[in-house]
Amino acid sequence: MYLEKLEKTPSRLSITEILSDLFKKSPSGEIDKITYLVLGQLAPAYEGIVFNMADKMVVRAISKAGGKENKDVVELYKKLGDLGEVAQKLSTFNTSSESNHNKPSVLDVYNKLFDLASDEGEKSQERKVDKLAKLFSSLDPLSVRFVARIPLGKLRLGFSEKTILDAISWMLKGDKSLKTKLERAYQVLPDVGSLVKRVKTEGIEKATQGVKPIIGAPVLPMLAQRIKSPKEMIEKMGQVAVEPKLDGLRLSLHFKRGKNGFIKAFTRNLNDNSWMFPELTQIGEYISAHEAILDCEAVGLDEETKMMANFQTTMTRRRKHEIEDTSKKVGIEFFVFDILAKDGKSFLDEPYVVRRKALGATLIPGKFFRLVDYELTENPQRIIELYRKRVGEGYEGVIVKKADASYVPGRTGWRWVKMKQGETEESKLADTIDAVVMGYSSGKGKRSGFGVGQFLAGIKDGEKIKTTTKVGTGLTDEQFRELKRRLKKLEVEKKPEEYEAHKNYTPDYWVEPSLVVEIAADEITKSPTHSAGLALRFPRLINFRDDKSPNEATTLKELEGLFRLQRGS
Repeated sequence: MYLEKLEKTPSRLSITEILSDLFKKSPSGEIDKITYLVLGQLAPAYEGIVFNMADKMVVRAISKAGGKENKDVVELYKKLGDLGEVAQKLSTFNTSSESNHNKPSVLDVYNKLFDLASDEGEKSQERKVDKLAKLFSSLDPLSVRFVARIPLGKLRLGFSEKTILDAISWMLKGDKSLKTKLERAYQVLPDVGSLVKRVKTEGIEKATQGVKPIIGAPVLPMLAQRIKSPKEMIEKMGQVAVEPKLDGLRLSLHFKRGKNGFIKAFTRNLNDNSWMFPELTQIGEYISAHEAILDCEAVGLDEETKMMANFQTTMTRRRKHEIEDTSKKVGIEFFVFDILAKDGKSFLDEPYVVRRKALGATLIPGKFFRLVDYELTENPQRIIELYRKRVGEGYEGVIVKKADASYVPGRTGWRWVKMKQGETEESKLADTIDAVVMGYSSGKGKRSGFGVGQFLAGIKDGEKIKTTTKVGTGLTDEQFRELKRRLKKLEVEKKPEEYEAHKNYTPDYWVEPSLVVEIAADEITKSPTHSAGLALRFPRLINFRDDKSPNEATTLKELEGLFRLQRGS
């Protein structure tokens, strides 16, 4: 079975080869569904299909399917630490040839899981448990092991969408030579299931060329690099546009007018968080188009001063059940700075200055909606002047954008660079780090009451997450409590396969890779023990980055770049 092979394989190359073989042998009509299932999901992330099933519900399904008492399943779960293994051990499926003949197909399993996830309303929890129990009863023990993990979001076979892209290339060419084409197509339409199906049915060229943004499907955002020197910015980029840098929530706004119209606000981790912003229902009054995709930053407003608030204040809106009250307490403004599509036309390949002209003809500034100012220059000194001006106005700094650059998703090339407060200060890190929380240790003294004293954090290196720091400062009492609440839900029995950590950095509790935090530090130093090879000196927690997924964490390559910047090299 492919899932078992993938689970037992630590090598990324071997995983790629296994997936490649799976894709070759999969029928084109089912390959998208198969792709979603090996990722432990039912659709691309942006569609927001979730199971809403807690451990206790899966426990009940296992009990029903296996004819066991709930308490016996719970006891075995405590021992094994994995409900997949529990379900496998207690499976009562008859492995006779007749039963195997009636075994559901992959498509059957997918459809049943989709039906389960779609079940809502009164008594839906009971129905979900019953449906899952019936599905368990129809599967062989090995299949049960993997299917039981999917509703909990714990399939985790040690790879992500990036490995899927490698596998598609491998399927066609036996190497990764097609990866760049595939990545470009995925960045514009981040749906690997759809992509592998198109490649299989249409061929690589047709599937990857001319991919345009689709209203309702987020384009991966264009991100800024880091260059300290304005002189170097001009040398690398030529004429640039200088915009204020905002400390808000990056959003891709998708607007469609009419009977079947909608407004969606996708965060950087591709979640539709439009519910956070009831103000967006008014956007139609300020857009001169039938449909459009806009790039913007949502910034909260301080209740008393009506000035721009920090990121954490903006993110108080994430409490869904309190959104009506919170939106009254924390105002919001949408600072729009780019346009990606309008009325069927893609602007991705257009230069910055052309996109800004199109944006100006599309967005009518007004209540809640502002066009971000910019100034064109080729003068490094003018960049410094604008940086100081914007900092004085309460902004984080400036974003410097190549005037003739197209919109390229991701952090590629010297098209956008950022200049933040602290960059010009000696012995200060040029930027903050977005790290994945890997585990935590119980506190001592006062912190023992919080249940957490410090946490271990790491950065991305391919599919691996490598340690770079332990953080126990910069947190308020409330943040310590919040951290404990979040991490308790993420605890796992064993160190996740993707983690690389020296024995000296073994926390009291490992957690699944889910929570991303923003960390500031005084400098980066070489480290013989941290698996990243680099460590953060005097790290401090700045924010919980709920808008980012672990795949968007700072990479080792980026950290090495910051290290070189720090040294002036």
